[in-house]
Amino acid sequence: MDKKIAFYIMNKKGFYTLKKFIKKFSSSNIEYIVSSIDKNIKKDYFKEIKQLCKKHKITFFDRNSNFLNKEKNFLGYKFAIGWRWIISSSDNLIVFHDSLLPKYRGFAPLVNSLVSNENRGGVTALFASNEYDRGDIIMQKSMSINYPIKINKVIENIKPLYYDLVEDIYTHILQDKQLPRQKQDESKATYSMWLNSEDYFIDYQNWSAKKIKRFVDATSYPYDNAKAYLNGKIVKFIDVEVVDDVKVENRNRHIGKVIFIQDSPIIVCKKGLIKLIDIRDENDNNLIINFRSRFKDKNDTI
Repeated sequence: MDKKIAFYIMNKKGFYTLKKFIKKFSSSNIEYIVSSIDKNIKKDYFKEIKQLCKKHKITFFDRNSNFLNKEKNFLGYKFAIGWRWIISSSDNLIVFHDSLLPKYRGFAPLVNSLVSNENRGGVTALFASNEYDRGDIIMQKSMSINYPIKINKVIENIKPLYYDLVEDIYTHILQDKQLPRQKQDESKATYSMWLNSEDYFIDYQNWSAKKIKRFVDATSYPYDNAKAYLNGKIVKFIDVEVVDDVKVENRNRHIGKVIFIQDSPIIVCKKGLIKLIDIRDENDNNLIINFRSRFKDKNDTI
């Protein structure tokens, strides 16, 4: 088998891994690279990946360009990092996934695992299969997660695990060693759903202050931030803080209301109170919130 590999990569984790791979194994061991613009995040590293390929004279394709002949004729291993689309030739395709499978199969596993308060995370390298994220596991790398933590910090912590897996697997390939493979335990499988613009809204009626804090941190930069409605307009939550609760009479009738203003407004939640440290409008302008304000979710915008 060809000892060269192909990369299908996106975003910070893909860029980091590619740079480290080139430094360790050189660009001569890369057959080609495919990348794509990601409109779902504020910085997608597409330009940086493309420039790195140009610098090292690596064949580069935009996902929307015609590279099917190159893909079809390449017989070596293909590594997919941060990739969200079907790769037509799944032979020798290795997928790198943002969770410790079989938990959090599917989409946005890192965001969903943070919202769910998982205390461990990691990356799984697995063989591609007909059903997403159900292939045999090759290797996994894990790390601890300590809250509160913003997702950009989690990405910083997790990206070295991607390279470690790539290095270990590619070393196996260079040494003609058979890659390990292990069936997933279906009884432990969970699924992580894709997110669209509606899913970034805080569910004030059902979430505690602690969950809102985790949600705000999990959807912060480079993602599009948690949101709510205020006076019929969308407000973005950049940073919040859980503060000591007080007894609120008829609490369920007052969820989302400002109860105190102590340097920053403090909001009544289903359980607990949340202080709004940094809130902005859709144009990233800072907002001044008055005492008679009430934040509402997407189902209660009146």
